[in-house]
Amino acid sequence: MPKGSNVPVPATALRVELGWRSGPGVPDADASALLLAAGKVRSDGDFVFYNQPAHSSGAVRHEGKRTAAGSVTDTLSVDLARVESGIERIVLAASADGGTFGQVPGLYVEVTDAASGQVVARFDSPGATVETAFLLGEFYRRQGAWKFRAVGQGYGSGLEGLATDFGITVDEPQRPAPPVTARPASAAPPVTVRPASAAPPVTMPPPAAPTVNAPPATAPAPPPAAPVRLSKVTLTKAAPSVSLAKQGATSGSLRVNLNWQVRKQFPGWGGRRGAGQGDLDLDLCALYELADGRKGVVQALGNAFGSLRRPPYIHLDGDDRTGAVASGENLTVNLDHKGEFRRILVFVTIYEGAASFADLHATVTLQPQHGAPIDFSLDECTVPSTVCALALISHTGGDLVVQREARYLVPERGVSPQRTVDRAYGWGMNWTPGRK
Repeated sequence: MPKGSNVPVPATALRVELGWRSGPGVPDADASALLLAAGKVRSDGDFVFYNQPAHSSGAVRHEGKRTAAGSVTDTLSVDLARVESGIERIVLAASADGGTFGQVPGLYVEVTDAASGQVVARFDSPGATVETAFLLGEFYRRQGAWKFRAVGQGYGSGLEGLATDFGITVDEPQRPAPPVTARPASAAPPVTVRPASAAPPVTMPPPAAPTVNAPPATAPAPPPAAPVRLSKVTLTKAAPSVSLAKQGATSGSLRVNLNWQVRKQFPGWGGRRGAGQGDLDLDLCALYELADGRKGVVQALGNAFGSLRRPPYIHLDGDDRTGAVASGENLTVNLDHKGEFRRILVFVTIYEGAASFADLHATVTLQPQHGAPIDFSLDECTVPSTVCALALISHTGGDLVVQREARYLVPERGVSPQRTVDRAYGWGMNWTPGRK
């Protein structure tokens, strides 16, 4: 599509893919969406991005990144049938992290029918230079139907500038207060002290008479909503670890999410993540070792879902056995008991539906209740692996440190994926067969 052109949107369930070519020196980029009424958001909740991945209506959801064959994509799912009547436009944006879009080759936005996979619209954004954010396209209502328009408007002020232009209240970064310059003692004005005996008498005014027709007291205004936080942490091979304490995640909960896509169709694959085709069953699991030496596993196999209120203070939210749960699989860690942990290894296994992780592209996100999210993508799998170690959380110096693993393991013949990851990380547990 050329810039400024528009096309009808024939379906309501859509997949929006922001893509670009990866390579040395290429900054990361992030997809986001703003739901607008009269050109502005109604509240900060109308902004969907990596820190706020789902709109309350369910109309827009941020699904995450994947990397494969020299390209990177970040994906949004859009359900136009669930867009509230007051919303007139859904703006699709991109922001560069650590550089400008002049350094991001092959930038495009592509809209496909989620059911059929047919391309509805594609816009290749040309001519980027110093821009750090782009409005790539938008869905808009016209005579009761939806259309898509290619926009291609650049911003030099990044995601923060783009968001504030549409009415988002952004949490400003903490800046040091300006230094206070003390007045030299010699420059201070002289102080005259009056003797107590010379002080004039103080005459107190009479108490004020009560007002008969005083207006009723008004209720205090509710506190303003917390501003949107744009900060995030992406773990890479060059920078694979981060302290939770330094991110402000010292209490509350830590939610670990695994979301995946399958791009090619092979016998036994379940199709695109969330499409509901249901053959691929991945299990998110965690090996744990507590400070008192107790060890165990949290997993769907054997119904070992764990607990947040008692040891091991880790809970598996459920078992997505169909591929139809859009939010993927989730583990929750109770950070109020962080002193009880020695180490936690989060890993994923293929329970059924595929012989390896080949052509499966997954994103891992650790979302603290307090603090910036931490995410990373898995590398492409090139070995016949059925188990992948995702992240190791270790207790170090009173803090929990998250280490990106992204390590595919190949079980020996007759050895379970759980026993394989146990051996690789020296957990030393005794395993017996289990079933769901």
